[in-house]
Amino acid sequence: MDFIEPILSIASQIYSLVENVKANKKRCGRVSDRVKALEDLVKSIKGRDKAENSPDVEKVLTELYITLQSAKELVEKYGSANWVKRILKSSSHGEEFDGVNDRLNDAYQVLSISLQVEQGNVLYSVFEQTSRQTEDEKDRKEDEEELKKLVMEYMKAQEETMESLRNDVKQIMEMMNKPSITKEDIRMIKPDELKYDYPKKPFMTTSTSVVYKGQYRGFTVAIKRYTEPMNTSLRELKSVFDKEVQTMKRFESPNILRMFGICVQDEDGPSPQFLIIMEYCSKGSLRQVLDTGSKLSWTTKARMCLDAAQGLYRLHQTEEKTKVHGCIDSSKFLVADGFRVKLGGFELAKTETSLKKPSKDKDSRSLCYSCPQTLSDINHKYSKECEMYSFGIVLWEIATHERPFKDWSNKDIYQKVSKEKFMEDLPGDCPEALGDLINACRAYDSFHRPSAGVLVDKLHCVVAQLEQ
Repeated sequence: MDFIEPILSIASQIYSLVENVKANKKRCGRVSDRVKALEDLVKSIKGRDKAENSPDVEKVLTELYITLQSAKELVEKYGSANWVKRILKSSSHGEEFDGVNDRLNDAYQVLSISLQVEQGNVLYSVFEQTSRQTEDEKDRKEDEEELKKLVMEYMKAQEETMESLRNDVKQIMEMMNKPSITKEDIRMIKPDELKYDYPKKPFMTTSTSVVYKGQYRGFTVAIKRYTEPMNTSLRELKSVFDKEVQTMKRFESPNILRMFGICVQDEDGPSPQFLIIMEYCSKGSLRQVLDTGSKLSWTTKARMCLDAAQGLYRLHQTEEKTKVHGCIDSSKFLVADGFRVKLGGFELAKTETSLKKPSKDKDSRSLCYSCPQTLSDINHKYSKECEMYSFGIVLWEIATHERPFKDWSNKDIYQKVSKEKFMEDLPGDCPEALGDLINACRAYDSFHRPSAGVLVDKLHCVVAQLEQ
């Protein structure tokens, strides 16, 4: 209950900040409305006996305070005098509202169910999924039209630096006009909807497939063609695909690798070709990017950590059976232009399995991503806390560019991590707040590792501070 007064205080600060925002007024106002609905629930808790509240309520209040700090940072961004530069420096435009609104929605769901308050039905309209998406899309369009006008006014007022401003304006306009990848349906794609880069030279080849770069509905895509597909009937393939699409829709996020669908070429011929169409990430895997030795600022590294955390959060918030990835490492994250990080490695897995011949390669996965609990007990149940440890190792990789436990044997890793509670050091110039979060994810005791939601909220604040 210690967080009730701080929550009410920060909510009041958000309302005041929203009154003075210079850009994205509609979306900031919508955040304010949702915070107000949550404030009413929190006030109802304040009047209850402490014994009436479950541990779930205590936990969600703790996390809500962190979320509101993130919301406050977001609103402040669009009320500051240098909001144009802050938009340019940010890892995305507008997507941060989706993340904050998701967290506010999750908090509302837990509190309303736990409290069973009478006003729940009235407040639910603010968070109801269908109306929420409609409202948010309407807000986005109105804000971006207004933002275009503000940008043009800003440019006219700064004529002495016109060339630089033209580039800034062009960059912002491109971001706003770019089609939204999450608005595309996952579906069966016709062969004539795909365009290949010529000559048709694959940029990646595996033991079972070749992958080409191409275009689909204005998006740059990776087109994976199976070289020796299994003898799967088209009917069976479509049945598996249709079922999996419903699951994939729950994972829609700018930070999860987008799957556009499957395509069958020469469908009626003797040897049909099966293709999987997915988002193209120009820089390859996160591990490949880190291996190049690229000099990245701490602001860029923090944004990459936030992107990766948002992908993991979206996964952890889905239904029970798919709450964990199960195989997190730096090769499972892909990096697009602007060093945008996206979680991959699990999309349309059943569809791929129905096409791809089983590999005879044995799993030689290193223990470097295994948490102390699974190292100590092979029967330890894999959980979100275990996955958070693996994710902490990935964050350490982003911070250092190094490979974890390089040249260590699995026996050495077991001894040092499981028995001696060893943790590899971070660079001396790592920002303290970022380093604390990375260390928390790698904590020996799973109880001390943050949830993906809390991690996202705190990383939002770290990025905002570094961008200033």
